[in-house]
Amino acid sequence: MPQNGHVMNLEKLERVYTNYAAVYDQTFGRVFHQSRELAVRGLPIAPHDRVLEVGVGTGMALPLYPRHCQVVGIDLSEGMLKKAQQRIEEHGLDHVQLYRMDAGHMEFADDSFDIVMAAYVVTAVPDYRAVISEMIRVCRPGGRIVMLNHFSNGNKFIAAVEKVISPMCMRMGFRTDLSLNSVLEGTTLHVERKEKMNPFRFWQLVECVNVKNSCQHNSQTHQSG
Repeated sequence: MPQNGHVMNLEKLERVYTNYAAVYDQTFGRVFHQSRELAVRGLPIAPHDRVLEVGVGTGMALPLYPRHCQVVGIDLSEGMLKKAQQRIEEHGLDHVQLYRMDAGHMEFADDSFDIVMAAYVVTAVPDYRAVISEMIRVCRPGGRIVMLNHFSNGNKFIAAVEKVISPMCMRMGFRTDLSLNSVLEGTTLHVERKEKMNPFRFWQLVECVNVKNSCQHNSQTHQSG
């Protein structure tokens, strides 16, 4: 039963974002773009690095990545990916590849990427723990996982307001009552940098180092298999 519910949630999420695809760049995308641009331009991308953007959407950030790296973008929404593919062709981004994929069940091998970027994703998925776990799995030891997101504030009044508006936001595809501590609890992520971003300094850029031990990770993967 939970599995079926999870599938239904994913299907609903895909419909929501595919419906937004045609107007996303002029609405939500425009509001979020300044923070997204600052986040991508601040990534420590070395030549030949492999970068994964989880929830690539319409690909607004894709032209911002340097051409000396390889970029892979994934998204659940076919409508969003079509817009992203158009952007790739318009800008001649031959260092970018796109895949339709569930971020909670990625089809990449362990340790495939040097940097994993997730902008406005963690609070917009049915199972954020699965997504974080997958981001850690596909990111190499010592690699970077960068999240640009809203995380609930420790202020009790603001937290109460967030809990009230969260069900409404969920219908739009995201929640507001998730804390950063909840996201990071029990993971191998070490926060190296936190920065509040515009608009309204409501979103946070959280840059983490993936400190998982490769030997331990491989052993756990083998045992689980």
